[in-house]
Amino acid sequence: MLTIGKPARIALGFALGLAIAFLYTPIVTVLLASFSPSRYFSFPLPSVTGEWYGRVFDSLSIRDIVTTSFTIAILVAGIATVLALFGALAFARFEWRGRSLFQKLILLPIFMPQAVLGLALLLWFSALGITPSWQTAVFAHLVWIAPVATLVVSIQVYGYEPALEEAAFDMGASRLQVFREITLPLLAPGLACGFIFAFLLSWSNFALSMFTTGADQTVPGWLSAKMQSGYTPQVPALASVTTAVAFALMLAGYAMFQWQRRRREAQLAAPG
Repeated sequence: MLTIGKPARIALGFALGLAIAFLYTPIVTVLLASFSPSRYFSFPLPSVTGEWYGRVFDSLSIRDIVTTSFTIAILVAGIATVLALFGALAFARFEWRGRSLFQKLILLPIFMPQAVLGLALLLWFSALGITPSWQTAVFAHLVWIAPVATLVVSIQVYGYEPALEEAAFDMGASRLQVFREITLPLLAPGLACGFIFAFLLSWSNFALSMFTTGADQTVPGWLSAKMQSGYTPQVPALASVTTAVAFALMLAGYAMFQWQRRRREAQLAAPG
């Protein structure tokens, strides 16, 4: 094992602190701006107020926007996770003709600029006579997010032992029983991570939503519009709330993963 001296550890700790400060200082600034008593942010704050959070929760228009974003994100996360389950099995578990081509094609939407993809989908919807709305945004998000979720679940697929399925088949289990009682429980942590990841990507997506939501508006679109005109501290207040929810979801996913790992270790350590 490689060991490093005290000066190197101090230097690494300092570099890590700078990286964390660089990443999270903007978020802290948004949080501070949400407590500003005046319309425009200035530091240090002359006083602190939670008035803007009250206005966010009382606003019917913001409630509608949040509902639209949540509806899109939950549908995208659910559908993307189901697609990712079968896509990951095809991607990483089974050998079949065309697997190499499938592995390459599924990566294409990820590397395509979202603005270009959104414009292409808008032109396609227009050609088909489909009016853009939150439903078309669901489809647009899936085009980009389903491959990402597939890669997330594929990591879990690569890590589990196929011999467990083969042993179940040898004991007379049907393919459905093996899938329900062996495959799904083993892939559950990856599926949960894929669901959370897909939800957060959809919730925070701006480029695809801008082209495909039509008259409907999402939280990122509302934040962008208010930053361009009509800014109030409701903007950082809503941004802080959504950031807190995102952190809570990530912590929940991490806790679920740790619980599953400890449960599996306990089962392996149990006698008999």
